[in-house]
Amino acid sequence: MPDFISPVRIGIVGLGNMGAIHAGYLVDGLVPNAVLSAVCDASTDRLSAFPDAAHFTDSGEMYRSGLIDAVLIAVPHPFHTPLAVAAIEEGLHLLVEKPLGIHKNDCLTTIRAYEKRPRKEQIFGVMFNQRTRPIYAKLKSMIAGGELGEIHRVNWIITDWFRSEAYYKSGGWRATWKGEGGGVMLNQCPHQLDLMAWLFGMPSRVRAFGSLGKYHNIEVEDELTAYLEYPSGATGVFIASTGEAPGTNRLEIAAEMGRIVIENDTVEWIRNEIAASEFSAATDTRLDKPPSKAVEIIIGKQDVPDHVAATRSFVAAIQGTGDLVARGEEGLNSVELANAMLFSALRNRTVDFPLDGDEYESLLKELITASEKHQ
Repeated sequence: MPDFISPVRIGIVGLGNMGAIHAGYLVDGLVPNAVLSAVCDASTDRLSAFPDAAHFTDSGEMYRSGLIDAVLIAVPHPFHTPLAVAAIEEGLHLLVEKPLGIHKNDCLTTIRAYEKRPRKEQIFGVMFNQRTRPIYAKLKSMIAGGELGEIHRVNWIITDWFRSEAYYKSGGWRATWKGEGGGVMLNQCPHQLDLMAWLFGMPSRVRAFGSLGKYHNIEVEDELTAYLEYPSGATGVFIASTGEAPGTNRLEIAAEMGRIVIENDTVEWIRNEIAASEFSAATDTRLDKPPSKAVEIIIGKQDVPDHVAATRSFVAAIQGTGDLVARGEEGLNSVELANAMLFSALRNRTVDFPLDGDEYESLLKELITASEKHQ
């Protein structure tokens, strides 16, 4: 049982878009038993927006200051690993914005550092806030409870990520192999990839096709389509793009007990009255389907924004009064999925899981080197 800390003193590294949002709701008191004690950023203008917190331009100094119990990392992706490892080695509780790292080996570096942590009561989580959304929490409980029966197919079309050229020009690190480590898969889709792994487990293999800079003047992928095979025999398709407008966010699940569609924040379940395989084996008819009907699924309301809910769970885990939304080691899954899909598309071959992290890291280094030669 961890020592009870109240309030938990949180420091934030990085006050860009997400870091400022996290800092804002902490200042507004939306996370009970927590306080924003320190902020760290290279920009003094960003620091000045939070006058009641201690200001640092060096993360190491903030880590060693004695002013914080926990750190939330919200910097560009390539810096997640070194900052996370340093926080762990200082004995601080840690919450990392998604993705945990830009490639599998980076994630493993952080996870292994945590396995050797100096204080066994240290908490390590990843900001997968969409797990707190009632619609996905309900789906998770339905799958775990066996209400859907065996899952046969999963399709997720997530193309409502439209981004303009101005978006990609807004930061020199954006949409570059060196600065971001990838495009739509690593920047926009980590939440959906995490949910895929959380809800359905990891696949056994993947075959993907994608395009680099198809819709934008960028060097990374802005569209990708992947076909997945699961150990159970289930299949999946994952489609992502930042070039479609208006785009779609549709998750469809075909299972023994019918079909579920999640779209536009609504859930539709057409439930089979008899499991499909049972009906197929028993019926004398050739063309009939199992009888089915629409079933209302009650989705609870979310009391607070999902980032707030995830941070509340982090604080509760530190205090020993609750559980994390997503443990740090779970951050590997979405990165491994993104890496494997991109590796498959760029190497033009099927990739088996677990992904060879060294092979992918070597590919990423090739892409970075090629990019630097053309600058």
